Amino acid sequence: METRKLILIIILSTSLLLLWESWQKETQPPVSQVTPGAATDSGNQRHDPLPVPGDELAAGAGGSGVASGIEGVTPFITPNLFEIGEKIQVTTDLVSAEIDTAGGDIRKLGLLEHPAREDETRPYELLLDQSARFQISQSGLIGEGLPSHKTKYTVDSNKYNYELRPGEDSVSVRLLAPEVNGIQVAKIYTFHRGTYVIDVSFEINNHSDSTILPFSYFQMMRDSKEPAGQGFLVHSYTGPALYTEEEKFLKVKFSDLDKNKAEYPTNADDGWIAMLEHYFLTAWLPEQGTPREYYVKRLAHNQYTAGVIAPVGAVEPGQTQYITMPFYAGPQEQKKLAELSPGLDLTVDYGWLTVLAKPLFWLLSFYHSYVDNWGIAIILLTLTVKLLFFPLSAAGYRSMAKLRVVTPKLQRIREQYAGDRQRMHQAMMEFYKQEKINPMGGCLPILVQIPVFIALFWTLLAAVELRYAPLALWITDMSVPDPYYVLPLIMGVSMYIQSKLSPKPTDPIQARIMQIMPVAFSIFFFFFPAGLVLYSLCNNILSIAQQWQITRMLENKAEAEEEKKSKGKGRGKGAAADETETDDLEETKQLTHSGDTTAKDEKDIEDAEVIENKEAAVAEKEPPAAAQAQPKPKPRRGKGRKGKKR
Repeated sequence: METRKLILIIILSTSLLLLWESWQKETQPPVSQVTPGAATDSGNQRHDPLPVPGDELAAGAGGSGVASGIEGVTPFITPNLFEIGEKIQVTTDLVSAEIDTAGGDIRKLGLLEHPAREDETRPYELLLDQSARFQISQSGLIGEGLPSHKTKYTVDSNKYNYELRPGEDSVSVRLLAPEVNGIQVAKIYTFHRGTYVIDVSFEINNHSDSTILPFSYFQMMRDSKEPAGQGFLVHSYTGPALYTEEEKFLKVKFSDLDKNKAEYPTNADDGWIAMLEHYFLTAWLPEQGTPREYYVKRLAHNQYTAGVIAPVGAVEPGQTQYITMPFYAGPQEQKKLAELSPGLDLTVDYGWLTVLAKPLFWLLSFYHSYVDNWGIAIILLTLTVKLLFFPLSAAGYRSMAKLRVVTPKLQRIREQYAGDRQRMHQAMMEFYKQEKINPMGGCLPILVQIPVFIALFWTLLAAVELRYAPLALWITDMSVPDPYYVLPLIMGVSMYIQSKLSPKPTDPIQARIMQIMPVAFSIFFFFFPAGLVLYSLCNNILSIAQQWQITRMLENKAEAEEEKKSKGKGRGKGAAADETETDDLEETKQLTHSGDTTAKDEKDIEDAEVIENKEAAVAEKEPPAAAQAQPKPKPRRGKGRKGKKR
């Protein structure tokens, strides 16, 4: 019982701490944000040097010409966060993008099939260059005179609106950089139908008389602010991440970059690098088996960049060289991500419970393929998990039901030894042995199931498929809290009912905690997404049904045994009460003789023996119950009268 009390206190304390931290985070956001365009504020200026390949990648590319080309790069300070040029609009079946000729960057990218939280009529903008939040895609070449993300491009076709028409599989945008030293470079964006992958290419024409050996870089730049719509209590990871076959999936936190403590692999010939946020990601996907160098940097306050450097190769005079880097900007759809690059599906991050969460999501998707409703799929998944753990749950509820039956006896032991806790625990342990009850029997089966339930919790939290997925009636989006708080209220009622089925704690403090728990957890569920509350509610309803049935069966069995025992003694109406009192006294004697006895204990034993001796004496004087119950013969009145007359 003490262990259960400790577990409950830890759970309640942790929950209150999480609630306090989340409240602080909501009410005290970061002190300042970067405001683009304010050239007069020196705080908005940033040091933005071009990426420079390390010695290992440079040596792998070969030649001293590389070093001379890199040394010609002159980093400088840009007064504004983003320079503004001409806008190029691109629309496909999945995205609506905006490319700026200043740097040739993708400054905006909206996902047409994923509405924004603020306005359902507008697409969610994964890339944007607003003052409150920004994330953009940048790319360029490294070498003297080669274009970077600071270069002013021009539109090759003088066309500023592109649209993927029916029957077309792709649409391309070609930008031209100014020719420098006989080197003409074009940046080409290719958008494809039915995918969120955008091919970013550089076409390098060498019209000079010397060989060049350039490098290319592709990066994402963003702030550290979480996207709109994050839950009040539940937060997912926002920040850089990368993957290599050797190191596997690795997050690089913004806080580690601020402290200059970030550690990650740099040189590899496989993997990818990404920026993650809840439900969505952007990622550069280099071709597997080619050399590359990853980098993650803090540029200035609230400005971070993550990217990859790749060698282009030697470009001889009169030759044209190409390099292409696929760029993914879209939702975290696990099945499609796994097909794009090895390990990319790990961006749907379940932490250390991935091994359990992946099968659960597969089963959830399987049910959805049949019922075409994610809410019903959640109910079916909850039912499946409950059936798998039915034997464990039954064992736990059986133990709890036994404790519930013997709670009055435990309470009498606690009252008898109220002044001596050590003797009280000894007596209770002896009682558990006599009744063959394991006090932890109700907790251990539940503890085994906790990892599965947590994995399912994160599965539902991370699934972008639940975003704007309706259940029925007023619940039109299971990734946000219930707008009318109906599900959380029903959840609170179910928790209250479940607490009533559980054995009542004999400790007043623990009993008080058990009364508060349904209310406390109901408050948390007010802030949880509706899909998570639906899962918890279904799980609770099934648990209540199972626990009620097991408790009813054991209580009926206990009553039947008590009634059978009472009849077997063959006593009259008052025998049952006397027998109960005698049994209680016998229990007290046994429990008391189990350990060292005090003076008070010995006095209790003597009193019990005196009462027992008196009862035995009374029983000897009283006639048998059968004799008492036999009716006396009625007097024959007629003969009596005759005798009197005589």
